Amino acid sequence: MPAITARGLRKSYSGRTVVDGIDLDVEEGEIFAVLGPNGAGKTTTVEMLTGVRHRDGGEISVLGLDPDRDGDRLSHLVGVQLQDSQLPDKMRVGEAIELFSSFYRDPVDGDELLERLHLAEARKRPFAALSGGQKQRLAIALALVGRPRVAVLDELTTGLDPKARRETWGLISGLRDSGVTVVLVTHFMEEAEYLADRLALIEAGRIVTVDTPAGLIADRTAGRQEIRFRLDGDADAAADALRALPDVHSVAVQGTTLVVTGTGDVILAVTAHIARAGLTARDLRVHQATLDDAMLTTGSDA
Repeated sequence: MPAITARGLRKSYSGRTVVDGIDLDVEEGEIFAVLGPNGAGKTTTVEMLTGVRHRDGGEISVLGLDPDRDGDRLSHLVGVQLQDSQLPDKMRVGEAIELFSSFYRDPVDGDELLERLHLAEARKRPFAALSGGQKQRLAIALALVGRPRVAVLDELTTGLDPKARRETWGLISGLRDSGVTVVLVTHFMEEAEYLADRLALIEAGRIVTVDTPAGLIADRTAGRQEIRFRLDGDADAAADALRALPDVHSVAVQGTTLVVTGTGDVILAVTAHIARAGLTARDLRVHQATLDDAMLTTGSDA
């Protein structure tokens, strides 16, 4: 049985439909990413899944409970980090952790959680004095302190520096490994590609596709690859020879730099030709299609 099931989920504001008949299944113990352009209905969808916002229509089951009818019971099983979480300005980090811990029957060790999220040194600091990244990490801590079976994280690493972002990814991967189901709303395609087992692309309140990151990349980019390198010699002549190779789709000449795009075994074909021709390729770089490329191919601003 999936951890989360939604059927015909609908929500409108002032006559404008924001979520338009979404069907969704999230399996237990997976990281499920929700992607889509601004205003697509991503945040509204996850807020309805957690009972933060009431639905206008449709059915929802989260761990066998209805968020609208069973909110009290579900609150002990689900941790939520919303896109814009706020606390009283004077509340200290340690006080917030202690308060939220008191809501749950079996909370995790708050001090250990603050340590893992690099907030231990800010334990006595008031919320208003925190940096944007510290506020974000505190919101994550508050979502996880109750030892949830389902964690819903909206814009997980917004405001975090690259090092903190990678460390947070490790924390979320560890949650999945311990059996926690994670629903992740994100604009960072690298984050979704790194973390998600599956993802849903939402546009105009409807699900366009549900797939694995690798599946979506392969489907939308046809496995496109790009090889970029500099040549000493006649770049135009080399380009003509490269265009005749199998799996090469295009060759662009940018001064002494050649940019070759293709699919399949294009990398092997190009490097083998360079070796046979006795050419020297300098600064050779290979770019495999990413989730960013897949989203740009569809014209989606995720």
